[in-house]
Amino acid sequence: MQKLIANPFLKYTAPGISGLHPYVPGKPVSELERELGICDSVKLASNENPLGASPKAKVAAAALLDELARYPDGGGFELRTALAEFHGTGVETVTLGNGSNDVLDLIARVFLAPGSEAIFSEHAFAVYPICTQAVGATSRVAPAHDGSIGPRFGHNLKAMRQLVSEKTRVVFIANPNNPTGTWLAKNELLEFIDSLPSNIIVVVDEAYTEYVEELAYPDATQWLKQYPNLIVTRTFSKAYGLAALRVGYGLSHPDVTELLNRVRQPFNVNALALAGAHAALNDHEHIKQSVAVNRVGMNQLIAGFERLGLDYIPSVGNFICVDVGRSAAEVDSQLLHKGCITRPIGGYGLPHYLRITVGLKDENQRFLQALESVLK
Repeated sequence: MQKLIANPFLKYTAPGISGLHPYVPGKPVSELERELGICDSVKLASNENPLGASPKAKVAAAALLDELARYPDGGGFELRTALAEFHGTGVETVTLGNGSNDVLDLIARVFLAPGSEAIFSEHAFAVYPICTQAVGATSRVAPAHDGSIGPRFGHNLKAMRQLVSEKTRVVFIANPNNPTGTWLAKNELLEFIDSLPSNIIVVVDEAYTEYVEELAYPDATQWLKQYPNLIVTRTFSKAYGLAALRVGYGLSHPDVTELLNRVRQPFNVNALALAGAHAALNDHEHIKQSVAVNRVGMNQLIAGFERLGLDYIPSVGNFICVDVGRSAAEVDSQLLHKGCITRPIGGYGLPHYLRITVGLKDENQRFLQALESVLK
């Protein structure tokens, strides 16, 4: 057996890098088909919109193909202006990112450092610990609800509040959460934010907000004037169907926005993404259709799980986690050979669960048939 040799440059890296494991994205269809020599695969792994991009976004992006030699607007004025109007706020509150992941990274770079701490929930989005560790800060992870009081695997805000100390600089909250699909109601989230010292940055990650249809679900962007320490992040990668263009944004107090823009890379959002996102923002019909398809597909998957006698985590996103009763990584491997790409989430502390993106009717049915075959 070949002996692994430690990276000789490791000793020269910044604090936190030595133990850092990069984010592992969902397997692309092209990679699966190349590796296994199969075709006509179904990808239900990365929470993408099965309807694709907004038609208006595609037209707007295509119109710029003759301008690829030109740099984009480094400040993203038109998109920032449209977002400010959309949210009823000022342009000075908007920070653009290369996806909302980029904005999360900006937040960590500005407000976290060695000796400081960030708080987030067990089973929360993997980028929170990655960006925290990358800057040498310490992650404090609160245990999730066990189901006896709050939703099983959901954020336990009481447990998160108990971790707050003088070292706390950032609290990350995903609402709804990825990968569990659990969510926090308006009153409990407001009460939690209100209880925190004003010098702690509270990040409410609303990447999947467009899919949520629960009446008690809050729009945290409405609280920006009330809480200057609040940052709300959103993305065009999910419901708007622009994952390939990589564009997201954060909304915050102008003073916070100004700090984030100090470290934001110039031209971090490309011209096609700026144009596509601007057009998609006004494509209300596409969002309406996307939510409707998601609702039907979610019910289809739940019915399939119940027919198979499988437990699942109720979700308000465009994905759902199912307990396959054994190593989800092994089940996922077998599903790949049947042309179905899913997401095992052992890295999130849920080794028996697969996260399934809600797809179109035929895609969902094909996955359910493949899952039944594998489990038998």
